[in-house]
Amino acid sequence: MLADPTRRRIVELLARGELSAGEVAVRFDCTGPAISHHLKVLREEGLVVQRVDAQRRIYTLDPAGLDDLGTWVEEQRQFWSARLERLNDRIRRDLAGDGRPRKKLSLDRKTSRRKGRTS
Repeated sequence: MLADPTRRRIVELLARGELSAGEVAVRFDCTGPAISHHLKVLREEGLVVQRVDAQRRIYTLDPAGLDDLGTWVEEQRQFWSARLERLNDRIRRDLAGDGRPRKKLSLDRKTSRRKGRTS
């Protein structure tokens, strides 16, 4: 949901305070219905809440939704950190010795012939 740059920007705007749908819309170069759709997605995902004030829809960030998002981000960070650390260890082991990576064997016949080898 936050992969969309418009939605990220909406969340950034709402982090500064509540805004009506119209106040959000004037900050973008897209249609009102497009902004309404983005707000609906954010609302359905639990990142924003809406309240009605006469004819206006007022949006604010939902702290619980942000907590859930923060938890997910931390889980992803831990997941990838562990894997990247293992990859880093593997690369260090492969570079150990003369400081150069191990030479890959070429399975390409053209490359092998250019180097004076035959398949």
